[in-house]
Amino acid sequence: MNLILLAEAGGGIGELARSTGEQFGFNTSLFFSQVISFCIVAFLLQRFAYKPILKVLAERRERIASGLANADKIKAELTRTEAARLEVLSQANTQANKLIEEARAAAARVQEQETQKAIAAAEQIISKAREAAVADHARMMSELKREIGRLVVETTGKVTGKILNVEDQKRLAEETNKQLAA
Repeated sequence: MNLILLAEAGGGIGELARSTGEQFGFNTSLFFSQVISFCIVAFLLQRFAYKPILKVLAERRERIASGLANADKIKAELTRTEAARLEVLSQANTQANKLIEEARAAAARVQEQETQKAIAAAEQIISKAREAAVADHARMMSELKREIGRLVVETTGKVTGKILNVEDQKRLAEETNKQLAA
């Protein structure tokens, strides 16, 4: 309306605007009814469409921000979990190495003990073998002395041509043993 009043007050410009408006089919009452309809539609759209959309967008922004905050928390927790996992793995490796060293030390002790047992058993076997060899040697020497004494008595009897009595046999055997011992 102000535009129309201005056009009328200005004279030449107002007349030009009116003629242009009539030429294009401008109707003042229709114009104002369209402005009122536009305002009603704009109000309804703003009230029932624009505000709910803005509310949904705000909620979505909040969820995205919350999701990003949760993602940061999850990353921090993942970092802590990874550090804890590496610490546990490091401790497990340390314990495993310690157990391996203890097992090696125990194996070395067992090996040393078994070696000592084997050496003791071998020494015992050697000692018994020596004792057996000494006993066999003594037995063989005894048998050899008896056999030599018998052979000497028999040979002497054959050489002398007489049969030796028991005393002569003992005396010859003793003399032979003395000579063999020396």
